[in-house]
Amino acid sequence: MLHLSAYQRYFLYPGDTNMRKSFDSLSGMVSSLMKHNVLSGDIFIFVNRRRNHIKLLHWEGDGFALYHKRLEKGTYELPVSNPATSSVTLSYSALLLMLQGITLTSVTRRKRYHHNPASV
Repeated sequence: MLHLSAYQRYFLYPGDTNMRKSFDSLSGMVSSLMKHNVLSGDIFIFVNRRRNHIKLLHWEGDGFALYHKRLEKGTYELPVSNPATSSVTLSYSALLLMLQGITLTSVTRRKRYHHNPASV
């Protein structure tokens, strides 16, 4: 079962994705184009050219889970990224805002404490 949480990492493929692709093709894109380990447990996000379909791919330890959503009206807004990058890192909150149709550039974030274990 696909579960989203703030403790996972989310990577968006910045190019257009053919939504006919399924588990094997998408996992191949993660390895070859995004340069990530598809078995890491991270969630990989793919969007079609028209921006009305989204797929999330996740390895759950014993198999892949794939979430596919098609919008009946409207489009997904993608974060601004460098076209030369192989993947875009998204936060949990940015993914939720994107899925709910909230414009990412108009969101104002208040200052919050964020513990960085690498700096200890």
